[in-house]
Amino acid sequence: MRWWSVANFVSNAGTWMQLTVQNLLVLQITGSAAATGLSMSVQAAPALLMSLAGGAAVDRWPRRLTAAVSQTLLGAIAFATAALVATGRLDLTILMVLAALTGIVATVDGPACALLGNDLVPPDDVPSAIGVGSLVHSAGRLAGAALGGVTVGFLGTAAAYAANGVSFLFVASVIPFLRPAYGALRGAAGAAHPAVPAAPASAAPDVEPVGQDMTVRQGLVFFMRRPRLVALAGITGISAVFGRNYNLTLAVLVTGPLAGGAGSFGTVSTVLAVGGIVGAVLGARLRQPSVRLVGMLAATGGLLQVVAGFSPSFAVLLVLVLPMAIVETVSDTAGTTVLQTDPPAHLRGRVLGVWGSISTTWGLAGPPALGLVMELAGARGALVLGGLVIAGSIGAGSLLRRRRSTAPVVLRTEEHDATARPALGTAA
Repeated sequence: MRWWSVANFVSNAGTWMQLTVQNLLVLQITGSAAATGLSMSVQAAPALLMSLAGGAAVDRWPRRLTAAVSQTLLGAIAFATAALVATGRLDLTILMVLAALTGIVATVDGPACALLGNDLVPPDDVPSAIGVGSLVHSAGRLAGAALGGVTVGFLGTAAAYAANGVSFLFVASVIPFLRPAYGALRGAAGAAHPAVPAAPASAAPDVEPVGQDMTVRQGLVFFMRRPRLVALAGITGISAVFGRNYNLTLAVLVTGPLAGGAGSFGTVSTVLAVGGIVGAVLGARLRQPSVRLVGMLAATGGLLQVVAGFSPSFAVLLVLVLPMAIVETVSDTAGTTVLQTDPPAHLRGRVLGVWGSISTTWGLAGPPALGLVMELAGARGALVLGGLVIAGSIGAGSLLRRRRSTAPVVLRTEEHDATARPALGTAA
């Protein structure tokens, strides 16, 4: 797990280094902001359309092999981009093709790497492993963004892509040496790795025979028939559309009503990043997170967002930004833990595939919807209205769930019958 965490840190740093310079590269090639947005959409589109198939592939194929191959392919794409940039042969058409290929491979790589990390610890420690992954992601994002600017300044754009390619190959070289923990379920059939003794049947009640149904439809049906997963999707979707886009809402608030500049927003971004790291550390201590906890944290984040919308000064905003980031990260960690541990082992790849399609949908819809709200209500109004929608929706959903709960049935018996009949026992 330590080796896997180091590899993920390197990979995340390389990815964020590339993302930092990618928009600049598109602008250099085309000079068009619209083309920059189009390249991002092209890379995200496969997740919207193919995540279900990618999740099914992860359930069907050996997980370590799948992750190693996908990391190698992503590295090859990064090296190809670096070579084309260095030789001046990269045009918009080739760039779009490479972006689409990256998106396609990512539909398999994302769930494969996520579930592979969970296999490296005992089942009881999976929530902590997910929290560690969140911490590594936040730290890699900070390091990658900083290294991206330095790399471009001294070595050029091609070097950032080449560094990302090296980071992918580093992960691929580590994967063959990883061994699952005792009781970890492997692949679609749930078989343990040959080097690890098989866990008792009671330790893996969700495992089905090798000949089980491996279709994409099975994962979709499971997700839609699982109320807690549907509720998790609703909570996360509302939060993603009406909140959390702090890079957009807080940027407008700081540079507008609070009369700050780029430096002030940089300070806010730094505090957000620090809060993300603190939240990841706290999230790693969760043992049995639930959808209810995710909802409570999301509602709390919405209320903090409302208060932030009324911030009278930049200093007050900074005080609020830190708990906002902490609550968001802990909520994300708890939700990810539920998502990756609730389904049976042989369905987790496909469930993550369904989640990939859903999250891409609200990821694409959120910024435009929030931008429209800011046009109509301003930055303060967007924060306040969005926070109220989040907290109100979650509160209404909780009340509705309580009303639909079945009332307990009380069995009444006559006193003489109770003595003549055996006592009622609890159902198994």
